[in-house]
Amino acid sequence: MSASFPDLRMRRGRSSAWMRSMLAENRLHPSDFIWPLFICEGHDREEPIASLPGVSRWSVDRLAGKAREAADLGIPSIALFPNTPNELRTERAEEALNRDNLICRAIRTIKDAVPEIGVLTDVALDPYTAHGHDGLVDELGNVINDDTVEVLVQQALVQADAGADIVAPSDMMDGRVGAIRGALEAAGHQNVAIMAYAAKYASAFYGPFREAVGSLGRLKGDKRGYQMNPANIEEAVREVELDLAEGADFVMVKPGLPYLDVVVRVKDAFGVPTFVYQVSGEYAMIEHAAAAGAGDRNALILETLLAFKRAGASGILTYHALDAARLIRG
Repeated sequence: MSASFPDLRMRRGRSSAWMRSMLAENRLHPSDFIWPLFICEGHDREEPIASLPGVSRWSVDRLAGKAREAADLGIPSIALFPNTPNELRTERAEEALNRDNLICRAIRTIKDAVPEIGVLTDVALDPYTAHGHDGLVDELGNVINDDTVEVLVQQALVQADAGADIVAPSDMMDGRVGAIRGALEAAGHQNVAIMAYAAKYASAFYGPFREAVGSLGRLKGDKRGYQMNPANIEEAVREVELDLAEGADFVMVKPGLPYLDVVVRVKDAFGVPTFVYQVSGEYAMIEHAAAAGAGDRNALILETLLAFKRAGASGILTYHALDAARLIRG
């Protein structure tokens, strides 16, 4: 029979800093983080994003310095998101296939300057479409799944050719992971991994991101026809199972904190590398709460990130990556 009070006092394990450290079940490390970076046109340019305090878009020539900063802190990978100029956004997202577009130039610049850092790229059409959807649309505004997948395959190949280490389809089209995997293999990109946004929800927490990539206000309709219903969790398990069967190396749950139960279910069910995206709205809430005096910023950052690890996340995409890495390293 287990001991009980007063023979067992649980507080003994919390009685000193060294004891708490020794008994910690989960720990954060800079290698847990992927740092998202936004890219803009121009030279020696920084564009602060109003709804994301402390986050900016950077011109391509400034990215090598940001990548070096991340690598020096022990962050293993960065994720790239372009703010495509308005004049290059079209109905069929042709700029996504331009081998000299913002994201391809950024990949090459980073890999030339900091070859040891991983580069993850977003595979989706919303930064390139005039209508703001993640895919091609018909005359009624419906996103066309199979035609979109064909474009996504070409987009992934363009990014892989530029030097991406991980392509991350975030569009939620059916069948795109298998199509991309097959194309990568055929093109000799066997070592390019796929991180599938396998359980991406139609969330209210994406607003600041859409400002960052320039799609805010241009979306016609909404994305509930392809992103997941926040009410569902069994559907998330099915989505993950399908993406793994199609060749995904890693899977992602997005958003993060409101979907910790999904992270737990996915990791328990499949035991595969499972990532979580602490999205722009989550980041902004922490920043605004701290600015209003509702909590200590550093403590809020680390406690939230630790919650992802406790739920089973293998890694975390977070705009707080640099701050967290500095705090961890002391």
